[in-house]
Amino acid sequence: MTINLNQIDAVAIATAIKTGKTTAENVTKKCLEQIYQRNQTLNCFTAITRESALNSAKQIDQDIAQGKTPGILAGVPFAVKNLYDIAGITTLAGAKINAENRPATQDATAVAKLKQAGAILVGALNMDEYAYGFVTENSHYGATPNPHDLTRISGGSSGGSAAAVAAGLVPITLGSDTNGSIRVPASLCGVFGFKPTYGRLSRAGVFLFASSLDHVGSFARSVQDITTVYDILQGSDARDPVCTNRPPESCLPQLNQGIAGLRIAVADGHFAKGGEPEVFAAVEQVAETLGVTQRVTIPEAHRGRAAAYIITGAEGANLHLDNLRTRPQDFDPATRDRFLAGALIPGDWYIQAQRFRRWYQGCVEEIFKEVDIILAPTTPCVAPLLGQEKMTIAGEEMLVRPHLGLYTQPLSFIGLPVLSVPVRRTNGLPLGVQIIAAPYNEALILRVAAFLEQNSQILDVAELNDE
Repeated sequence: MTINLNQIDAVAIATAIKTGKTTAENVTKKCLEQIYQRNQTLNCFTAITRESALNSAKQIDQDIAQGKTPGILAGVPFAVKNLYDIAGITTLAGAKINAENRPATQDATAVAKLKQAGAILVGALNMDEYAYGFVTENSHYGATPNPHDLTRISGGSSGGSAAAVAAGLVPITLGSDTNGSIRVPASLCGVFGFKPTYGRLSRAGVFLFASSLDHVGSFARSVQDITTVYDILQGSDARDPVCTNRPPESCLPQLNQGIAGLRIAVADGHFAKGGEPEVFAAVEQVAETLGVTQRVTIPEAHRGRAAAYIITGAEGANLHLDNLRTRPQDFDPATRDRFLAGALIPGDWYIQAQRFRRWYQGCVEEIFKEVDIILAPTTPCVAPLLGQEKMTIAGEEMLVRPHLGLYTQPLSFIGLPVLSVPVRRTNGLPLGVQIIAAPYNEALILRVAAFLEQNSQILDVAELNDE
């Protein structure tokens, strides 16, 4: 059986391997072949773990032959943003400076859990330096273009992770999200991107950017894959002090429960302005499919975004102060300048931003007493051009990089779980819509996404035009 990684999801690959229709070794070889053929153009991978991947695949096939249980993702190739520790490989976090570090001695918890489930790691993926960006145009390791249009960005900072899935190189990848770094590239590349509740998944072995905002999550081409990965990654971890001790909640059994009884609303106010008309049309398409007419306003979302900027800049700069003082020339200039600005933020601004954060969180908690799910745009536009510094929306000129997080920052700021779902657009570049819930209500988000996937022609992974 020939496996086309651009047309089959991770669960289907694992099923084919476990039932003998193909082998893990064949799938891994095909995956590696595609990566080597296309990475020179797409620049998704900064490291390819060929030898260990093939050895793992052979072990999976041997276990199956011996009647052993190989794991739910047996033989499924995956890759991770290069800020995840991979044993034996230096964790770059997109930085030239980090390339001088010693190789990691053990896998990040999330990497180890996927391997335990039978998945096969094939490499590490490009990103914005230190995860500070929305474009994945890295001055050290190059840009990762959008697989749908190589003249455009893939988004960031997890651009390599989103592009690798969109291009069909691997069915699942891991990324990180501070202010939208999973959801923005998911939208621009036309794939699913999931950021669970803050602290729900372990960040142990992940190079942090802004600790009080950082999440880990995944990319995939189906809701089933996103849910499967989420279920695997849940669980407490003493190695991560912010990882919750809340018991795991299996979401796969709940996927087909439908949306009956769910109170769903569309976010207005901040989330209904600042974007191109096609962005809001995508949200309305999803709302119509779900039969949603209710609107809700998240108060002071624009202030939430401003406070997120302050906390991000201050926490990020603090982590890199020594290198900023002694070797500023070794940073990506775009990252360095923002860190330097963050280092100059007055302490009382940071404290006030954290106070506002608590107040804002309380306001949103009140909204979720009235609704279960909120819909909002993911990005204010389709993927901008590589190197584009400014854009004009509704007659207003603005900088590309910061504006891409317009709708994502006010949500990650208070740790809400969010899934960006890809909306199909005839003859158009991909866009995403955010499905948002109260903390620890990931199952509701995934139920809504599964309903859309099963009952709508508008929600789909955008197909590539060239192969």
